[in-house]
Amino acid sequence: MPSLIRLRSFVSVFTAALLCSGAVFAQSASDVSSPAQQQPPALIDPAGPSISLATSEVLFDFGVALNACGYNDGLANSEPVRMKIRQEVDQTLATSTAATADRDKLCVFFERHDFGNSAKNVAQYVSLGLYLTPPPNLKLTVPQQSLPPDANGVLDVLPLLRSFVQDADLHATWVNNHAAYDKLVSVLHGPITQMTLNTDIYLKEPISTYTDRRFLIVVAPMLNPGDTNARIYGGDYIVVVSPSKQGTIHMHNVHQAYLHYEIDPLLYTRANAIDRLQPFLNMVQNAPISFQDKSGIIPFVIECLIRAIEARTMNTGVPVYKIPANAPRREMTADYRKRTAYLKQVARVRQNYVDKSMLQGYILTQYFYRQLIAFERTPTSLSQSIGPMVYGMDVPSEIGLIKSLHLHFDAQPTSEVVENTLAAPDALDHAESLLAQNHPHAAAAIANQALADRTSSPDRAWYVLARASLVNGNVPNAVEDFQKTISVSKNPRLVAWSHIYLGRIDDVNGDRNAALAQYKLALEFQDDSRDTIQAAQGGLASPYRLPGEPPAPGASNSTPATGKPPAPRTKIKLPNPALPPQPE
Repeated sequence: MPSLIRLRSFVSVFTAALLCSGAVFAQSASDVSSPAQQQPPALIDPAGPSISLATSEVLFDFGVALNACGYNDGLANSEPVRMKIRQEVDQTLATSTAATADRDKLCVFFERHDFGNSAKNVAQYVSLGLYLTPPPNLKLTVPQQSLPPDANGVLDVLPLLRSFVQDADLHATWVNNHAAYDKLVSVLHGPITQMTLNTDIYLKEPISTYTDRRFLIVVAPMLNPGDTNARIYGGDYIVVVSPSKQGTIHMHNVHQAYLHYEIDPLLYTRANAIDRLQPFLNMVQNAPISFQDKSGIIPFVIECLIRAIEARTMNTGVPVYKIPANAPRREMTADYRKRTAYLKQVARVRQNYVDKSMLQGYILTQYFYRQLIAFERTPTSLSQSIGPMVYGMDVPSEIGLIKSLHLHFDAQPTSEVVENTLAAPDALDHAESLLAQNHPHAAAAIANQALADRTSSPDRAWYVLARASLVNGNVPNAVEDFQKTISVSKNPRLVAWSHIYLGRIDDVNGDRNAALAQYKLALEFQDDSRDTIQAAQGGLASPYRLPGEPPAPGASNSTPATGKPPAPRTKIKLPNPALPPQPE
């Protein structure tokens, strides 16, 4: 899914004018892929329960391969089965030259695909492993173009892994240790069940055993217990966890992923109505929050709400004090004082968590914290309360309140537990960001490199190139690249906005009939986003004009009598770059 970045400035009147009656692609909160568009990972059972625990032989194979190549992260604190399996594999390698050769090839591959960040290195193989059939085949369960971006980058590891799995007889190792895996699942079942139950009770949502969405926890003890891999694939949420030697996992991370599972649909299905909160996102562009959260208002609002829920439900660590049921009357005053002191201490711990979130850039956490206090006193569920809570917000008042706090954001960036693979930041996201900073040449260079690297999103690359050409005033190249976008893209929003841009170019060049055809095509691609519809319908209603350029007297909407449109407009400087209006 294209990144949710709003283009902030341009140097060309032509480019700014094209934007002024509608927002650019990839900037609307309503630009959200439907879960139906994303094929589920192999581990997802469409007929299975909504919430489940599982193990994966594919992730076992990847874990063994990584460990055999020196992946030692968290080893001292890992569940003992990890060391046991490592020793068994080492014995196999000592007696098998074929397996050793396979291992060495894998190690070279891992080294060449090193991000310099161990967690990210492992994450790309986890992402790929979730879309593979069990060994020995290890085949993709979806077309290559449907893979998450990070998985696409390491696809060539598969033939190397297949050879290693076969020559090292990893299936036998898996079978020999499967009982230990099953025991870990059994130990984790109780705490995870209690966590999901407590969460549903707090949110006052019905506990559904079977729905069309899945929340799956995969136990993978060959990986670092300090890392939690949480991914969103359409409507399915997968969390890959690795138990420590005490048999525990980072339940806070699993809880946060489960909150996403519960809350995300409540806001993404109301995407059009949330654009009015965009000013809050503008206030945190310098905050150390994740790229995903500062690039889209919906992820940002969700994260603020989740942090508020965590503050309201966290274990504060304060010893509970309850007034004894049969306390003598003469001691009641002292008991009430102790109870009051306890409640104040709990409130202080919760507020500290809120304050920390605010300083990290999640500036709506305090607002939602206040709203949740009121929510707890009503019988309505979160799904029933989310409308008044989010869409009933007094935005100007809340902005004023936040400004009055004079927040100085922390320098330490926050880490994102849950990653939406449909919106994973990549090189093209960076290109979008460069366009926003008025660096079209750098953005175009990244897009061209993405095409040279056979990106899984060539339509996005062509779209970036087209807009970069507009910024540079090269209209013919922009037209060509918009047409290439249309020819290769299956994304309705990308295609629709390419047609809108082409229609506006035709209008400016005096070819009204061609422009009308483009606007009609834009409406046919069923991108239901309000800004798209308004832009296309506006183009049908009247010809697009550059700012300050009135229609010539007696001008016709059709092509000039010569049959040829005027020469395309080229770069026109604008002292103060125009900004596309915010969607209402």
